[in-house]
Amino acid sequence: MKQDEPIIDMITRFTGTINGLKSFDRKFTNGELVNKMLMSLSKNWNFLRMLIENTKDVNTYPLEELYRTLMTYELKNVETKEKTRKSKKEIKGALERKIALKSTNDKGSSNTNMSDEELDDLVLHVKK
Repeated sequence: MKQDEPIIDMITRFTGTINGLKSFDRKFTNGELVNKMLMSLSKNWNFLRMLIENTKDVNTYPLEELYRTLMTYELKNVETKEKTRKSKKEIKGALERKIALKSTNDKGSSNTNMSDEELDDLVLHVKK
């Protein structure tokens, strides 16, 4: 599988290769096809590959069901990535909209009239 290749393209290439080999009288069991398909997945698919290998009997797992599982996983993964990308944009936009208060220094005023407790409260309020 090529990096960032849609799963439907990979399935199409896989099916074309298998059909070409079948035309030369090469026979494959369902288990062989499922194993070959799982082995050809890229590293991005390791989680799903391991899940299928550990929870299903790959010798009896239908190839069509594997295709459906892969396509569903890709669809959900794309939706999750899109939501994450949108939320990152929203956070970035919110950070860009923050406005800092401008400080001024009046020579005539001083903080000596404030108690330490009032000054601490003011500092905490400004930090928020």
